[in-house]
Amino acid sequence: MKITTPKFVTSVASEKNFLKTDKPIIAVAGKSNVGKSSLINMLAGMKKLAKTSNTPGRTRLINYFDFGAFMLVDLPGYGFARVNKEEKQKWGKLMEGFLSSQKIALLLSLVDIRHDPTADDVMMINYLYHYAIPFALVATKADKLAKTKVKPRLKEVATFLRVTENELIATSAESRLGKESVFDAIERAITVSAENQGEE
Repeated sequence: MKITTPKFVTSVASEKNFLKTDKPIIAVAGKSNVGKSSLINMLAGMKKLAKTSNTPGRTRLINYFDFGAFMLVDLPGYGFARVNKEEKQKWGKLMEGFLSSQKIALLLSLVDIRHDPTADDVMMINYLYHYAIPFALVATKADKLAKTKVKPRLKEVATFLRVTENELIATSAESRLGKESVFDAIERAITVSAENQGEE
């Protein structure tokens, strides 16, 4: 897959500003502080394309990044307790508006490999199944575990989510573990998306 130098395009805060693009859309979703920005930077091969923060709830907008072969879209982190109810509803509405109105080639659904998925994680995955949105499960922060514990934890997370171990990609922004596997999933999804559009 040919990736040109990835670049930030724009941030949007409302449905009326969703970007129109002919490129396949690859979306990234996950709870606050799961490592979405770090994953985006790993895929880009750049340290500061997406702003990372130790403070959960930083991504409150939908951020678009042009990767050449596709448009990568960073969705607001969900499940952050310290945000007021009104703000949570606003984020939820924005995210649901995006997921229901855009033709998404693949959504990378992120979970933290160190912890069991949250109720919000499960809700997100059920939503994706329900609306038939193609997705890949990405288990982040594998470098925070001893190497011998990565595979057993993958199995535990997969069991929790009722998927097979092979459906989870373990990643580490530090060691770049899983980078090629994520790109392989993206490439397959783009091919399928193009074939489906050709049949329409």
